[in-house]
This record gives sequence, structure tokens and C-alpha cells, in this order.
Amino acid sequence: MFQELFERPHAIQKQLTTPLLEERLCFLAHCAEHGAARRTLKEIAYYQLIIIDRLKLLDAGSITRTEIEAAAECWAQRPTGFPGFRTRPSPVSKVRFSKHATHWLGFIGRLQTPELRPEPFAEFVGEFAIFMRDERGLSSETIRSRLHEIKKYLEQFHGQRLSLRDLTATHIDDAMLYRINQAGYARRTVQTHASILRAFFRYAEQRGWCRSGLAAAIKAPRVFRHETLPFAPSWDDVQRLLAGTVGVHPVDIRDRAILLLLAVYGLRVGELCRLQIEDLDWARELLHVRRVKQGPVQQLPLSLTVGDAILRYLREVRPRVNHRELFLTMRAPLRPLTRGAVGRMVSRRWQPLDVALEHYGPHSLRHACATRLINQGASLKEIGDQLGHRNAETTRIYAKVDLPHLREVANFD
Repeated sequence: MFQELFERPHAIQKQLTTPLLEERLCFLAHCAEHGAARRTLKEIAYYQLIIIDRLKLLDAGSITRTEIEAAAECWAQRPTGFPGFRTRPSPVSKVRFSKHATHWLGFIGRLQTPELRPEPFAEFVGEFAIFMRDERGLSSETIRSRLHEIKKYLEQFHGQRLSLRDLTATHIDDAMLYRINQAGYARRTVQTHASILRAFFRYAEQRGWCRSGLAAAIKAPRVFRHETLPFAPSWDDVQRLLAGTVGVHPVDIRDRAILLLLAVYGLRVGELCRLQIEDLDWARELLHVRRVKQGPVQQLPLSLTVGDAILRYLREVRPRVNHRELFLTMRAPLRPLTRGAVGRMVSRRWQPLDVALEHYGPHSLRHACATRLINQGASLKEIGDQLGHRNAETTRIYAKVDLPHLREVANFD
């Protein structure tokens, strides 16, 4: 390994004679397997020697994150340059020292991790998750999102030193009002929270965890059907967004394929992240999409523009790893893209364009897809089929942005 990373015999000899040789080589091999470049591996090997010296790893025992940060600060303040020149702190050195020390020591089991604070009401939440999975048959995405909201409310009640048995409808009302009045949540969002909490407390009542009648007492804010407009950017703005990905940079090539899938097909971000290489049927020019809420795989025609962008990504950019997911990170450790990573990428690319949107995440492109289809004359049934809607009522909101047909309805002459 060291002969491949270093050219000078002195550097190779130093690496071979420094203690903890096996631990260093195992971590380097692990990083190489996850796609780390030669330059990165060389930097890791260089910092491993510094970490051994600065943290005195020859002594037994684990290292705390506080000790790592203190050693990183000292390393960044080390004297450098010629005698007589004032030493300047090196923030880059501090970050690199801390990062490599944390990753390596965690890998070899010498990083002291703080005791995790137990989640409030963890047993109740875990049992409810099993109920939603086994009895209700909900998807993993739905369970994950519902548990996320339930935990936030329960953490707030725990902070008020309230048990489930102590909770009243007033406590829950106050928590929802706080989200509307102080936290800036939309009423429709809090309405969804109320539905989730009712389901949880209905189950809690059956199990005897809380007062009887608590679920029925949870009142949601009044929201009128289709009272809002979908926050869709214009197709010209989408074209501007895609124009920012034209180039030869690997990240641009990957992001262009992602943005085209979101904008042309209106995929949900979870559906995009679950796409695998086998979902592309090049012979029949089909795209197989695993819908989040419908379950079965849907076949969609693969457009030439989207197909070319994906093919370029596969040929020129995508790393050769064992992951079957289509889109991966560009830096080691190489792994499938997460929903959060896609959301941050789309938001980051929207920001320089100065486009006024309510939300800048991937769902904005889904709305842009639907608005474009309805402006081209597609029926609500066709739009719903492409977006993977289970209920036609979900698609009806896009009728409000069909201005040509709305003008025909309003023309009484």
C-alpha cells in the first residue's frame, strides 16, 4: 500500500516503521474499497502519523472528541515558515486533523463516544411503528415520516415533564398552536400533524398508555380544499436551472440527470433515490419507477434527452462500485444518495437564479412537471398517472393553474 502511495524511500520507510502499522493499513484499505482517491489515501496516511504523535496513541485507552479538537487546535497553531515570520493559524489543517482522527479512531474502536440520551417514550413509539408496519401495512417511507413528527411532539412534552398519562387535549393544542404562530408552520402541515397524532393516541388509548378520549379531542386547524396554489416554477426557470448543469464537471453531469428525472417525470425524491441500474430498460426504452405510495413498479417511456443524460453519467462519471442504486455520492465513502442530499443539491442550484418559490426543494420540479403537462393539454387522469397519484382528488389542484381552460369557463359571452 505505502509503495503505491509514496515515491520517496524515506517516506515509505517512515510509514513502515511507525507503530500501529496494522491499524493504519486496515483503515487505508477500507477507504480504498469505498472509492477514496490516491491523493486522499496519501493525505490520510500522512495525518495518521501526526495523530499518533499528537494524541499519544501508544498509550492504552480511548480518545474523546474534546481531546481531538484540542490536538487539532494545537496542530493548526504549530510554528511554520521561516524563523522570524509570524505564525498564522491554519483552519484547513485543523479541519483535516479532526476529520481524519475522528474517522480513523472510530474505525479502530478507540474513539470514546458520548452516551446517547434515550429518546422519550421510545418503547411506545417503537411499538406503534410495529403496529403501522404489521397491522396497517404502511410503507417504510410513511412510517419514517410519521414517527419523525410524533417524536418531535413527544420530545416537547418530555421537556415539559409530562408523561403520556398526564397529557390533555390542551397540551396538544398548545403544541400545534406554537407551530402555527411562532414556528411558522403552514396550517395544512399542522393539519397533517393532527391526523398523525390522532392515530398515535388512538393506539395509545387501546394500550392504556394515556387518557381515554384524548385522540378524539385533537382538533386540526381548518383548511379549505384546494385553497392554495402549487408552488411551481415556470418551465423557462426550469430550463435556466438545467442550463447550470451544462459542462464536463462530474458533479454537473450527475446533477443534470437527476434534475431531468425530477422535472420531466415529476418523480418524488424517494422514488429517485430508489432507482437502480436495472430499472433502465435500454432495449425497450423504458424507465421502471417504484412508486412510494402505490407499491407496484410503473413503466414510463424513456425520453431521448433524459436517456442521454443518464447514459453519459453511467459512462463518464458513476464510480464502479457494488451499489446497484443509480445515483451515488461523488466523494468517498461512495454510497447511494439520500433524500436530504438530493434536496440540498436542488436547493443549492435554485438559489443563484433568483426565482421566487415557496420551497426550493425537489418537489418544486414535480409541480413544474404537472403544470407543464396541463398547459400542454394533458388530462388530469394522464397527469395523475404520470405522477403516481392514487387519488384523482390529489391531481385536481393543478386545474387551478390551467389558465387557458379557466378563461374559457369564465367567458360567459
